[in-house]
Amino acid sequence: MTPRPSRLVLLGHPVRHSLSPVFQNAALQHAGIPARYEALDVPLEALDGCVRALIAEGAAGNVTVPHKEAVAALCASRTPLAERAGAVNTFWVEAGALIGDNTDVAGFASLARQLLGGDAPPRDLTIAVLGAGGAAAAVLTAIEQWPNCTTILYNRTPARRDRLARRFATVVRGTADDPVRAVAGCGLVVNATSVGLADDVHPVPVEAIPRTAAVLDLVYRPGETAGVRAARARGLRAADGAGMLVEQGAAAFERWFGVPAPRDVMWNALAERLAS
Repeated sequence: MTPRPSRLVLLGHPVRHSLSPVFQNAALQHAGIPARYEALDVPLEALDGCVRALIAEGAAGNVTVPHKEAVAALCASRTPLAERAGAVNTFWVEAGALIGDNTDVAGFASLARQLLGGDAPPRDLTIAVLGAGGAAAAVLTAIEQWPNCTTILYNRTPARRDRLARRFATVVRGTADDPVRAVAGCGLVVNATSVGLADDVHPVPVEAIPRTAAVLDLVYRPGETAGVRAARARGLRAADGAGMLVEQGAAAFERWFGVPAPRDVMWNALAERLAS
């Protein structure tokens, strides 16, 4: 049996904005698990050495922007979902080897079901995906499991966009050179970029989004993002990434400890911090 990690970390650059420690530490305290979760700001040039040190001490944790793909490459093995996404956001150590998973896939799927309604996966949708990094890959991995759904992919770097489109050719039916064209005619718009994280910039002009569409912004911040607020003001269904954050974190907690995550405790801790 893999021993329980006594140290949990979040690897990213920057990570100062992250609220993962807030709800993960609340969950650990509630479950009576003697561990702490901390955010580590790790520049890319220091990532390899940091990961090696974490392996040596048997730590576990999460990965956020911009390290999800880099950590995937450092793993000795990856779950099928992480392999398909090409990105790791959850890791642990078994027998001295780094194992990677991608709980963003389940987190995004849960958020989409909550927004769109129903317990079954969404179906028969055209989805605009804005972004081409690890988060976008997780989104496309989830959409592959949705019946009769296709996507239009946009990224400001065409070469990066096109590489991702080729990887997910079964669901990406087209690409766009600007976000306005990407969202035209779509039933769901997903912001998988960092736009809106530190400012009030919109990932796409809200007036370009069809009035029948829903909006999922994977960014979260106190008071929600400007994109979500504008979408709601237009009468659109919209949600930010707080729901995905908690769900992927709960799935990671269950991976690390093999017990059900106290989701209510995690949600309450996050909601309290966002409100303050």
